[in-house]
This record gives sequence, structure tokens and C-alpha cells, in this order.
Amino acid sequence: MTWRPTKLRRRLETVRLHLVAIGQRVPAWVRDGYADYARRMPRECQLELHVLNPGRGGRKTAASVLRAQESRALMDRVPPGAGVVALDERGVAWSTQQLADRLSHWLGSGRDMALLVGGANGLDDTCRAVAEHIWSLSALTLPHAMVRIVVAEQLYRAWTLLKGHPYHRQ
Repeated sequence: MTWRPTKLRRRLETVRLHLVAIGQRVPAWVRDGYADYARRMPRECQLELHVLNPGRGGRKTAASVLRAQESRALMDRVPPGAGVVALDERGVAWSTQQLADRLSHWLGSGRDMALLVGGANGLDDTCRAVAEHIWSLSALTLPHAMVRIVVAEQLYRAWTLLKGHPYHRQ
């Protein structure tokens, strides 16, 4: 059986995808790469980046304390009523087609989604507990700044797949 892209409904709701990430200092190539894909997203499916400061503490501050601080900050930035997707290496890997199906569902529901990216110490259990989905981009450990580009590109790819655009070639 061959996979076929899910057809989008004629009338789509406007959905905002909020990429909420820990980490202020990123190289220019990360900012540029993210901005390029975010700019390509259509008006009815905007991708917005919310960058938060890492947890505060000295070198002797426990990773669990920093994770808890960052998770509180991440959850505070989730818009009211938005669904939550936690990006975590222990999550489930999605194929591009599965992401496109999820994006189609999100667009059909008209519900904003928040995608949470933790800091160097990962996400606290509280973020994973409230998440509707826990998404693993790779079994590899990726630089947190690079995750922004990968997520933006994959969301754009999923959108083009739904639209039948040739960007995604099968």
C-alpha cells in the first residue's frame, strides 16, 4: 500500500505553532536557518519562536534544579488552550508522513500547538507529563540550537507534503 498525503480541508483554521526553546545564544547560521523556514510557512500555519533564558545557578547547581526552573519557564510560555508537544530523545520518532498527518489534524482543529525544547539538561518530567505527544527527532543527541532548524524544516516539509508541493520528493 502506498502512502498518500492527507488532503487539507478547504477551509482551514489559523493555527500558530509555538516553538518554545531554552537558550539565548545561538550562532547566526542557526538564526538564519530557522528564519528561512519559518518565513516559508503559510499565514494559516505560522511558526513562532519563543526563546527563554537557561536556568540560573552556579556550577554546583544540580541539573534537576535547572531543569525544573526551565520547565516552569517553558510551561509559562504555552498559550492558553494550546496543545503541547515535548521534544525529547526518549520520545517517539515520527516519519515525515506522520508529521504531515499531525499537522493536518492540528490545522483542522484550529488549535495552537506549543513545541517545547529543553536546555542542555533536557526537559523536566512535568513537561513530559502535560505533553500530548513526546517527539524524538533522532536517537542522536543534537545541539539544542540545531533543533530549531530541524523542527522548522520538518514542519515546512510536512506543509508542502500536504499541499502536494514538489519540495518533498518521495
